[in-house]
Amino acid sequence: MDTSTQTAPSPGRSIGRTVARAVAGVLTSGVVLAVGHALAGLIDTGSSPFLAVADSVVDRSPAAVREATIDALGTADKPALLLGLAVILLLLGAVTGLVERRGRPLGSLVVVVLGLVGTLAALTRPAASPTWALPTVLGTVAGVVALRLLTGALFPAPATRGGDGNDDNDGNNRAHDPDAAEVPGPDRRRFLALAGSAVAVIAVAGATGAALGRRAADVITERTDLQLPEVLTRNRAAPVPAAVTPDVPGVTPFLTRNDEFYRIDTALRVPAVTSKDWRLRIHGMVEHEIELDWDALLEREADERIITLTCVSNEVGGDLVGTATWTGFPIADLLAAAGPLPDADMLLSTSADGWTAGTPLEALTDGRDALLAVGMNGEPLPLEHGYPVRQVVPGLFGYVSATKWVVDWEVTRFDRASAYWTDRGWGERGPIRTASRIDRPAPLARLTPGPQVIAGTAWAQRRGIDRVEVRVDDGPWQDAALADEYSIDTWRMWSWTWDAPPGLHTLHVRATDGTGETQTETRRGTVPDGATGWHSRTFRVSA
Repeated sequence: MDTSTQTAPSPGRSIGRTVARAVAGVLTSGVVLAVGHALAGLIDTGSSPFLAVADSVVDRSPAAVREATIDALGTADKPALLLGLAVILLLLGAVTGLVERRGRPLGSLVVVVLGLVGTLAALTRPAASPTWALPTVLGTVAGVVALRLLTGALFPAPATRGGDGNDDNDGNNRAHDPDAAEVPGPDRRRFLALAGSAVAVIAVAGATGAALGRRAADVITERTDLQLPEVLTRNRAAPVPAAVTPDVPGVTPFLTRNDEFYRIDTALRVPAVTSKDWRLRIHGMVEHEIELDWDALLEREADERIITLTCVSNEVGGDLVGTATWTGFPIADLLAAAGPLPDADMLLSTSADGWTAGTPLEALTDGRDALLAVGMNGEPLPLEHGYPVRQVVPGLFGYVSATKWVVDWEVTRFDRASAYWTDRGWGERGPIRTASRIDRPAPLARLTPGPQVIAGTAWAQRRGIDRVEVRVDDGPWQDAALADEYSIDTWRMWSWTWDAPPGLHTLHVRATDGTGETQTETRRGTVPDGATGWHSRTFRVSA
């Protein structure tokens, strides 16, 4: 009787094959995403499987998760999401390679399931058409082919003498098959050749990205050369007096620079819209449907206004607020040309990327400086702030008013239509709450005993700030000195001199608006219509 046995694979060979399997899976993920992204360049960038899934994650995230992410990461939330999603997809790719076999294509099944998820994500985007499924479907097919070929190189079919050629989980012939020939090792040359081909396919994504980048480059070039509309003297914003800012080092500037202005939106990629391509359709419950292009817009008389904007995601004491000089056209005049019907009460505005906001019609026609803006601080809108055209509406949180890259206005009613964030549990009308903030000294600063200047900002757009008070520990409230008010649509600066005694102290601030309403102490989060509570900072005073 023959007592010989098959030679078991060496530990090094087993580890090497495991690593190669994982690499095959990672390359498979790359092929799916690369092919899908390349094809999306021919249809719409939003149909890219990677971007479609990322957008769907943003859309379907619970409000609490969204707010926690913004609190933790601020404006870095989008890069963090994209990086995290990329890591997850690469890990899932490695899993597909580890579970794939010649006779048991479990990894291919995982690729197909993920492809179905990506297809559904693409088809449910606001601007999607049936063709948006193609990039993910064809990318998935390419990925399955790549995985099968790579697996075939790692697990060649064994030659048999009467056996059925089946292999076990490690690619070895079944031990009980007496006719099985020796199991061949991986075809390294073939695997490396196929892996190189996969890398070449993945490189197509870079070329596609460059092509898509040329579109963004075209917009950047156009913006550089674009001239803002001339603003007649009677329509210019009043100069900013020096007295609107306390004469204190380190205070918040009254006007916020464009590169320091907060940006919170759902756009994972900035829409690339040129002024030549831009159109605004005004329709719905109107007497006359209107479509404006850039030239028709510039035929109108432009205004310049200084307005403070605030994000509903701003926590107590947060920095998601800023003030800029905006150049644009009165929204009320544009709506008047269309003639809203008497029972209409909402304007549903839509961005180029499909995002929507529902704005109370009254807030756009009651005389406030609601603008269809084209300029910010004396230059065309930055791309990330809505170039070429966006909305600016004083007194309302941005999620119900500040649509960037705006391309569509539907005049309608709140009981007939809803918008992006109101569909996700936020309030319908979004009036800005009275708020105040300590800006100076910095948090946990060490102060010396004696006079210390405390300074900050307060805002209550459309109502203005009439009073700011500061309290040390549990002592009495004391009035702070208010800088001059520029307008009720901008924030107001304040300062207070404190004779600081040694020890650890906590300062609170509260504001009272022009209607006489004082900030509540009750601490509440941002959902559903803005945070409430007093801002505080703790300082140690020591010699």
